[in-house]
Order: sequence, then C-alpha cells, then structure tokens
Amino acid sequence: MTEPIHKQRPGGRSVFDRSVVGITLPAQPEPALEIAPGVYQSDGMSNSWLLVTPEGRIVINAGMGFEGAVHRQKYDAVDSGPIRYLIFTQGHVDHVGGAEAFLEEGTEMIAHAGNQGHQALDQLIQGYRMRRSAFAFPQVRAYLEGRSGEAGQPAAVQAAPEPDITFEDRYSFSLGGLDLELMWVPGGETNDSIIIWLPQARIAIVGNLYGALFGHVPNLVTIRGDKYRESQVFSAAIERVRALEPEILAVGHHEPLVGAGHIAEQLDQLHAAVAYVHDETVRYMNEGKDVYQAMAEIQLPPELAVGEGYGKVAWNVRGIWENYVGWFDHRSTTELYAPPPSSVYPDLVELAGATQVVERGRKRLEGGDAVEAIHLSEAVLAAAPGDRAALGLYRDAHLALEAASDNFWEISWLRDQIRLTDEKLGGAE
Repeated sequence: MTEPIHKQRPGGRSVFDRSVVGITLPAQPEPALEIAPGVYQSDGMSNSWLLVTPEGRIVINAGMGFEGAVHRQKYDAVDSGPIRYLIFTQGHVDHVGGAEAFLEEGTEMIAHAGNQGHQALDQLIQGYRMRRSAFAFPQVRAYLEGRSGEAGQPAAVQAAPEPDITFEDRYSFSLGGLDLELMWVPGGETNDSIIIWLPQARIAIVGNLYGALFGHVPNLVTIRGDKYRESQVFSAAIERVRALEPEILAVGHHEPLVGAGHIAEQLDQLHAAVAYVHDETVRYMNEGKDVYQAMAEIQLPPELAVGEGYGKVAWNVRGIWENYVGWFDHRSTTELYAPPPSSVYPDLVELAGATQVVERGRKRLEGGDAVEAIHLSEAVLAAAPGDRAALGLYRDAHLALEAASDNFWEISWLRDQIRLTDEKLGGAE
C-alpha cells in the first residue's frame, strides 16, 4: 500500500490554516485551483467547487456568509458565465451560508430533501452550538453574532437558503455537455449529505462526507455538540463511493486525491479502521467490560493506522457505546440523579486539605498523569475557585496534554482552557 494520506498532508494543528479566516473580502485572494479541465476548487472553512460549461456555471457549496464573496471573486476570475445551479453537499453553515453571493436571476439551488431539516436543527439549538463551538472558532462566533464587520460596515449575512430542487436518493441532469449524478450518501457529518459524481471525468466531489480531514478517524460524536453518527452508516458511505472507482476524489479540505488505485487504497484503509473500532467496542460491551476501559485500551493496529487529527479512536469508542446503550453506565446509582460528582468535591478537599490535594496532583502530573491531575485540581477549584496553586496545576496539566496532541478539536479546547485559566490567574489575588 502507498503511504497513508494522513502522513502526506498537514494534521490537526493546521487543518484550517488555508481557510478564509478573515471576515472581510481580501484584496487579492488566492486563485481557484483547477483540479481537472473545467473543474475548480476554492479553499475555505470547507472547500467550494466551480464547474464551467458552455451553457453556464455550476457552484458546489457556498462557504460561510463571509466567504461567499471570496469564492465568487475567485470564480469570476476563471469564467464570467451565468451561475445556473448552486448545489449544497450538506446543510452545515459552512456550506450554505455564502449562498447570497451566487444567486442570480435563474439560478436554481439543489440539495437533498433533508437539507432544510438540518438547517432547522441548527437554528433550533443555535445558541447552544455557538457557545459550544466558540472555543474552536471564536471569529466565526463573532461573525454569527453580528460583531464581525469592519468599523462602519455591517457584518456579512449568513444565508439560510431554501433549495429549489430537492431529491431523496438520486438526481441526474446535464448542462453544456457535462453530466452530473447527485447521490444521497448519509453517514458523514450530516444525514443530508450528498456527493456529486461526474461520470465523464470520473470525479467524485464528496465535500466533508468523511470529515474535515480525509484519512483521519471520523468524528462519530463531536465535542462541540451534535447528534451521534452511526459507525456502520459511515462505513456504508465509504463503500458507496468506493464502488464508483473515481479517478479524482475532491474532499472538504486540501487538494483532491488523484488516481483510482490510490483512492481505493485510502478508502479501504479508512473503512477497515472504522470497522475495527466498531467491532472491538461491541466486543468489549459483550464481554462485560467498562466503557472507560474500552476507551483506554482499544487502539488501531499498525496496519490499520489512520490519522487522529480530527476525530479520535477513544472518542469514537465512547460514541459507539453510548449510541447503542445510552448514558447510564451502571457504574453508580448517582448517574440516575442530578447532583454530579463535583458536588462533593468541596467536602473531600475540606477533609484532605487543599494544599495536600494540589501536591498530589503535582505528583500525578510529574508521573505523566495529566488527566488525573486535572481531576484533582478541579476538586480544589470547586471548593476555592481562585486558588492559585490549583489554577496553576490545572493550566500545567492542560499544557502537557496540548503538547502531546495533534487533534484539532482537542488542541482548540485545551488552548481555550489555558487562555481562560491565564485570565483567572491574572485576576486572582
């Protein structure tokens, strides 16, 4: 097998380095990348694509509201034909938000029948999601809250488009001699996910079907908060694209994968890794083992190694476990009631003494047990939120975890906790 794709591309620490992170239109954005004759890609929070035909243009995904104009400027530099269709591969805000930049008289929007339902779900818990995503995307939260415009300029509008054409399983059409087949392939980031298959060039445009970093463990459950995703449905999504035998696979971040054999190998590797984690988790469940034991022990064997820059094996173990059997672990009666374990932390710290608890935490951290050190620091902080020694331990444990990670979400969370702790230390007496 060729080298796994996750070793060839930037990992979790740089997943969004090439994204459009500025809120205003750059004077000279990077030009669109031609990935095949008449097929162009524009980087962003999630990639967008342009298909050029003699009878007009087709745009796939519009980016966030502040990115739509950026994508449009790059595409207009390629071709000035009318935009006949705007296709959304899913209902996430980084795919639909920039729609207004592309809508002209006669433009038709196409999406899966579940697209509106997914957008509605995002709106239903928008406040929750903005708060829970802010640690990773503070600029995006500022934009969504209308705080991102330049002085004297309004912030860009985040669209909530209503597609003109929707379909359930497949939808095919042609424009200017270019044939397109749109297929519903649930199981990735959303259940309204579709792929765009260009049979003449054997190009599959899959967007974020396999997550933001292709060749990495998928997020079956996200730490920013989302519905559980089914491991076996995800595997089926790999199989459906694999069966097409594409020569080019255009994914949500970075350049496309090229070569039918190379693509097949990478899809097979990802499929085998996801199936292994699922099967091992089920085995642990049936053998009466504990979810935390499963999280600690289940690892991919070397021959199935994929990256963990976006999702993590341990997180997926827990996601699969809870998706099958729910949140009650049968570990303690207290799981059935509202008071969390932290409600008795002050009692324990009073008995043991805050200094002794922090000292024990330092020993655990020095021994490489950063998570246990956080547990102990949180016990003290529950009793004395301004305790400088406990705050320092909490910060240092997070620094140790951050240094060891290459996962985008984990790093983002840890850095935000370090920032918040620094603020508390700066204000503590």
